[in-house]
Formats: sequence, C-alpha cells, structure tokens
Amino acid sequence: MNARKSLVCSTAIVALLSGSAALAQTAGSPSDPNAAPPAADDAIVVTGIRASLQRSQAVKQNSTTVVEVLAAEDIGKLPQSSVADSLGRLAGLAGERRAGRVSGISVRGFREDFVGTTMNGRELIGIGDNRGVEYDLYPSEIIDSAVVYKTPSADLSAMGVGGTVDLRTIRPLEHKRTLVVNGTFEKNGMKSMNPDFKDTGYRVALSYSDKFADDTIGIALTAATTSSPTQDRFFSVWGYDKGAISSGPDAGKYVPAGIDISSRSRVLKRKTLAGVLEFKPSDTFSITLDGLYIDFSDRGISRGFIEALPVASDGSTVISSNGSAVTSATTTGFNSVLRTDPLDKRGKLKTFGGNLKWEPTHDLHVVLDVSHAESDKRDTRGESYSGLGRAGLTTQGPNNIRTYNYTSDGLHFSNSTQSYDDFNVVRLAGPQSWGGSLAPIGELNQSEVLGRNGDPIGFAQAQDGFVNTGIFDERLNSLRFEVVKDFDEGFIRHVNVGVRYSDHKKAKTNQGYFLTAETYPLDGAIPESARRGTADLGWVGMGNVVAYDALSLINSNFYTKYDAGSLEPDRLGDTYTIREKVWQPFIKADFEHEFGGVRMFGNVGVQGVITRQRGSGFNSQIGADFFDIATPINDGANYSRALPSLNVNFDLGGGHTLRFAASKVISRPRIDYLNPGSSVKFRNNIANVLNTDPSLGPWVSTSGNARLRPYEANQFDASYEYYFAPDGFISVAGFYKKLVNWNVATTTLRDFTQFYIPSYHYGTDDEGVKHAPATFTGLNTTYTGGLKGSVKGVELQLSVPFGRLVPALTGFGVVGGAAFTDGKLDNGTAVPGLSKRVYQLTGYFEKAGFSLRGSLNKRSSWLSEDRGGSNTISPVNRAGQTLVDAQIGYDFKDSGIKYLEGLRISVQGQNLTNQKDVYTDSASGLVTRVETFGRNVLLNMTYSFF
Repeated sequence: MNARKSLVCSTAIVALLSGSAALAQTAGSPSDPNAAPPAADDAIVVTGIRASLQRSQAVKQNSTTVVEVLAAEDIGKLPQSSVADSLGRLAGLAGERRAGRVSGISVRGFREDFVGTTMNGRELIGIGDNRGVEYDLYPSEIIDSAVVYKTPSADLSAMGVGGTVDLRTIRPLEHKRTLVVNGTFEKNGMKSMNPDFKDTGYRVALSYSDKFADDTIGIALTAATTSSPTQDRFFSVWGYDKGAISSGPDAGKYVPAGIDISSRSRVLKRKTLAGVLEFKPSDTFSITLDGLYIDFSDRGISRGFIEALPVASDGSTVISSNGSAVTSATTTGFNSVLRTDPLDKRGKLKTFGGNLKWEPTHDLHVVLDVSHAESDKRDTRGESYSGLGRAGLTTQGPNNIRTYNYTSDGLHFSNSTQSYDDFNVVRLAGPQSWGGSLAPIGELNQSEVLGRNGDPIGFAQAQDGFVNTGIFDERLNSLRFEVVKDFDEGFIRHVNVGVRYSDHKKAKTNQGYFLTAETYPLDGAIPESARRGTADLGWVGMGNVVAYDALSLINSNFYTKYDAGSLEPDRLGDTYTIREKVWQPFIKADFEHEFGGVRMFGNVGVQGVITRQRGSGFNSQIGADFFDIATPINDGANYSRALPSLNVNFDLGGGHTLRFAASKVISRPRIDYLNPGSSVKFRNNIANVLNTDPSLGPWVSTSGNARLRPYEANQFDASYEYYFAPDGFISVAGFYKKLVNWNVATTTLRDFTQFYIPSYHYGTDDEGVKHAPATFTGLNTTYTGGLKGSVKGVELQLSVPFGRLVPALTGFGVVGGAAFTDGKLDNGTAVPGLSKRVYQLTGYFEKAGFSLRGSLNKRSSWLSEDRGGSNTISPVNRAGQTLVDAQIGYDFKDSGIKYLEGLRISVQGQNLTNQKDVYTDSASGLVTRVETFGRNVLLNMTYSFF
C-alpha cells in the first residue's frame, strides 16, 4: 500500500455509520456530527480489517457517549454467518452460543432481555420467546454497521439496563455503486449422526447499491439465502437426588435421577430480502423508505433415550463415590424410552418504515419517522416413543440395566442389557405409563387387552408421544417526531425536542397434543415407509439405535391427537397476550466549550416514559371431570418514569480523552413475567410421584404478574482513552450500576392438598400398580419486583497496528479487550448474563492481498435460561467457555489479472478447540448438561462486479 500525507475522509466515515431514524442519533461529535478526527501526518490509506478498525475508531473517538462500533468490514469476519459473532468480540460484550450458534449478546453483564435493540434507530423486535433479540437471525450481508451505546442519551428510542445496540443498514446515497455476489460452502467437522440429515451447507447473497438522477435517488437491495447444518451430541440429567439412597455409606449423596441423551442434527434455512430507497431532491429535504423480510426455519431431529436411573436404596449397586456424590453405579433397571423428536421452528419477520427530514432553515431540522414491524414464530418439538413394547403389555421386553460413570462431560454408560438397533425388536409405542393426563378420554378405556397385572390396558399406557408447539405473534407500530435547533455560537450547540409513540403487542399460545398410536392398545413395528437406518449414540456408550421419520408419522393419521389444552393446566396457564402503549417525550442539549486548550463536549437531557401495560391470560387447573378449567383473567398497570442522562467528555489534546457519564436507565418487564395467568400441574411420571423431595415431586404451580414495573438502574461511568494513531488506541473504563428495581422469579413451598383428586392424581409403575403421591408439598413460582442489587466493572481495550511501532511489521496488528465485572442481587442470586471475566483477542495480518487472522473469545460462568418442559422458560447455569476461530484469505484486487480483480476468497475455521457447552447444578456443582458441536469449516468466495 502507498503511504499518503492525508487521512481517509472522516466525513465518509461518519456517513457510512449514519442512517439512524433520528437525526440526533449519530455517534459523532455534538458540534458537528460529521467532523473529521484530528489530522495525522503518518496516516495511511488502508483496506480490509485495518480500514474497518480505523472507521470504527473515528466514530468512537468523536462520540458524545461511551460507545463501541463495528464498521462494515468487521461484520462477517470470524465467522461470517451473522452479526452476533462480531458483536460478541467488542469490549464489554459477550456472545452466548445456543444450539451451536452464537445468538445472544450480554452487554456489561446483562443478557439481551435487558439490552435495548434498534435498527436504524427504531426499536427492533425479534422472534425470541421474550424481549431479547436473537442476533443470529440477521445475516451479515444486510448490516452496514452497528453501534453499541454503553451510556445513553435522552433521544435513544430503546434503552436497556445493559445498554443499547443499534444495527444500521446501508444508505445508498452515501455509498459508491456496488454489485457483489457472495457464496459460502459450510462443512461440519463432526459427521452427522443421523442418516437423514447432512453435515454440509451453503450461503449465497447478492448485494446491489446505486445512485440515479444526479445522485438524488439511491437504491440498495440485498437478497440472501442460507442453509447451515449443526450436529449436537446432547447429554443432560433430570437433576440430582439426595434421597435416592437412604441407608449405607452412600446415604444422602447426590445420585443422577434420570437422563435425556440424544444425537441431534439440525439445519437452519433463512431467506432474507432487504431494500432501501432514498430520495433527496435538495440539501434541505429527503425521504428514506426501507424494508426487511426474513423467512427462516430451523428443522432437526433428536434421537436418543429418556429414562430414570434407579439405584438400590441401600446403596448396594453403587460402584464408587466421593464425599458428596455417587460417581459410578449400576441401575436396578428401567424400561428405556427411545425418543425420536422432530424439531421444526419456523418464523417470519417483516419491518418497514419511512423517514422524512426537512430543514426549513439552515439551523432548524425537522424529522418524522414512522415504522411497522411484525413477527410470527411456530416452534414445534415433537416426541415419538418407542422401545421394547407398550407399557403393561405381557409382551413387553425386560427392563434395561446400565452401568454409568460420572466424567467431566457427564455420564458415560456401559454394560447395557438391552439393545435398540433392530427394527424387528423395537416396537412403536410408549414403554412407560405416562398417560395420566389422558384420564378423561373415554375412548381409551377398553377391556379386551389385559396387562401383566390382569387389569385392562388403559389411558395411563396410551401416551405414545407428544407434540409441543409454542406459537408467538408480535406487532410494533411506532411514530417519532423531532425538531433540532442548531446554535452557531455559545455553550449549547444543538437542542433536540421530540416525542415517540409506540403500540406493542406480543402473544403466546402454548399448544400441545398427546399422541396415541393406531396400534393401541397393542403395539407394533415401525412402518417400513418411515425407516431410515440407524443413529449413532456410541459417543456415550449406548451404541446405535433405530432411526425413523417421526414427523411424517405425526403429520399422517398414524397417531390420534388429543388436545393438551383441555387436559393440562400449564397450556392455557402459559397462553397470554401482552399489550403496551408507550409515550416517550424527550429533550436533549449538546454542548461544547474550550477551557485553556481543553475541549469539553457532551450532552444532557431527560426522557420521559409513560406506559400503559395490559395482560390477558387464564387461571387454569384440573376439575372434578379431569378436564382443565380455564378462567380468563385480565390485569395490568400504568407507570411513568423520568430518565435523566449526562455525558461529559474532555478532549485533552494529543489523542487523550476523558469521559464521565451519569444516567438512569430502564428495561421494560419480561414478557413472560407479565402473563397474569396461573396453573397447577401434576407430573404423573412415576419417578416424580414417588419422590418425597418437593423440588423433584409431582406438584408444581406458576402465576404471573401483569403489574410489574420496569427494571431500573442508576449508572455512573468514567473512562480514559488514548488515540495514538488513526487505527490505534488504548482505553480503560469503569462503571457502576445501582439496581433500584429488579423483577425475579420467586419459588416457595406450597401445600397442594386442596387440589388432590385421588382418582386422577397418581402414578402407574411398570407392573401397572397405581401409587398415590408421596408428598403433597410442591413448588410454586411467581414473579415479584422490588429487589435491589449492584453491578460494577472495569473494561480494558486496545487496538495496536504493529506497523505504527515497527515499520517492518506493517500489516500485523492486534485488537483485544478484557472486562472484569462483579455484581449480584441483594438476595444473593446472580444477574442473568453476567460473567465475571470476559476476554477477546484478535491477531491479524493483511498485506499484498493476503490476510490471516485468529480470534479468541473467553468468558467465565454465567446464569442463562433455556426452554424447559411444556414450552416454559427455565434458568440454567452455564460453565465458562473459550471459542477459537481463524481465517486465511486472499484479495485479487492487485493481482494484475483483470477478470479476477473483484474476487476475494477465504477459508474459516470455527470452534477450533472443539469447545463444549456445559451446564451445572447450582446446589451440587455437578454437570447437568453437555452439548458437543465440533468444529466447523467455511469456504467463502466474494466477487465484486463494480
């Protein structure tokens, strides 16, 4: 590259990162949002990652608030699939991998449910179960830049206790003419363990941007399609039981209660269309229309076992143990349930909006922005049961006895007495009497087929599968009006006054169906047409199992479906609609002044939040006729909050900047917490029915709270930044957040005697014997506010281009960050998403067209959440992890081969150390879940026609 005595034009830099719906929502200097950074004699014109770092740094340096910035060249690097990976590499942020892909983002220790997310300055909805946006939904090709606001200003459309992430799409009038085709081939390093799913995928994208009519009309279009596979070795335990062994030397030690183990294969398919139309007939008037459409599906299959792990109560089957837990044992036997679970998640997201800007005078700006967003998702998780025969039949095969050993990766099995890889042996029916909820279905009562105990096979033995479906529907309409007044002289440089109105609705339908095979009350072989071969469970010591197409059987007439909504209280109890209408008036003043050669600049303002929230749901419980009684309920609350903010920055000269900020921030209550409904559920699994531990017993209830107030925090920030080159800086930042209101799930013991129906509330064992519940005490979960706490942290960051220090190392550089965060709630529980230590490090080399980079992201343990039983959300403890990626590439731009000048190629390796996702039990510290995804390789080719 040729050295030049000039900086890359910073006006273009800030223009690249503009495009916010609100004029004042740029991250630039308050006196001039397009102001260039200080000139430097040794500046050089660079491309690739160094150019993107330089652009990001210019915006960060001139921002009036504390921000982190991703420019276009950053997004799509290591790896390319979505913006989530790139955001997780910013200082103070941490990515969270789910189902093998980085999807969630924590900002300063707060997971995405407590982070505001906008696109082009407009509040963004997602397709998740709650408020949090699933960032992997957005392909890298549609995102031009991203700005993370760690401290707010009063004009932000969406705030969060953690911060605000603003994703920005391209603005064609601010870009050169381009036509780019991008293609990627993807290969999982771990071979597919299921015969009907592949381990290869692809991504293709086309991007076009152009200007017409003397640069008064701009058009940008992007189309992308993705098919991305994932393999998952899934291990989990139901929990650890301290009451399983009641006598002997191992009495009272933790014993795994049961397992859910499977080989899983998935494929994410996503189609994306994005477009922007700009019309700017004069310097004083412009109109921008933009839209985004995403159609996605995440299909998969899970094949494996779910079963209890009973041991002798006197500990005689224990092989080894330590001071607190059994580490190896032989079970006393259980009729294993071979589960084949089809996974089918589908959804669509549509957003479109219009933005009008008018400058009636040179110092007065008027902005009007309107938008509509909608999303819908249908998340289906089927269950098809097979094994050695229907529960209770005289022809059912014997119990399976296994030996297990506890390892750091969970349990490993050996010496199983039964095998499940022969279609002539495995029968398609439920091996366990789990159908207690089917009691009111009269057609299941018969007298011709008798069980081992001499009683007729009945409803308890009739559950041969289940279908869980969560249906989500979300809508958001918003309008924003803003007036900006500029002042050429004086301390105050700009004043923004405006108001935003939003109407938001999110609904969930918790749907489920019990499945009974057409062979009932007998069992039968798996139909020939559904057989697919065998699936591999050898990695956990369970050998191969038969593989069949359960989804086709569920969608056909093979199973009779019974609506769980009339049979299980937690279906309608978890069905709700939440509606919010919010007014947000705001005023903000940008200021700037010089004192003795020190430039002070910043902003001060206040935003009001006037909210009306309403929720509708059902109070649900089983009645005397064994059917669900669901009573509609409506509730809600009105509240107002004033959110002041102050950002003061001191440019000391020579690249040194001090920043101080104070503000009040909020995150609106979680959607699922606002459900005013409730439910009382009885788990008729015999293992639950006979357990005396209330946490593992059969009784459980939940109730929501539509009157919750927002999460609130008072926060203070201070930072020092030293910019020693246009593409080099170091910084240290500290923050303190005082949590003044936090909403939590509260679990208490409850006596369920009043709900007991002897002819309904019981469990049936392998011999067909009915057992009354061993306890009538269970757990009740509700949601309350008022909890307080605090979070504090220190963030270190650096960007060092080695060529600035040693010319011989031109092209080499390193970017890194470290965050040390501490905090908890006053009741001693952790803040969701908080890792005490987060490290990011990327080393790179770019020169003469060649590029090489490696990246490490490391975070310590944190509290998260996951989908639990009956489509509900449950907290989980995740162990720390380290993700390592690498990429090598070549740009043919300067190759001298004319027809290759637009070509770039690269090879990426993801998760090179084969990092596993590990979950732990909060009480015992033992491993409860391990997921292994393996490595991933991507071959990318990009061609730019112009």
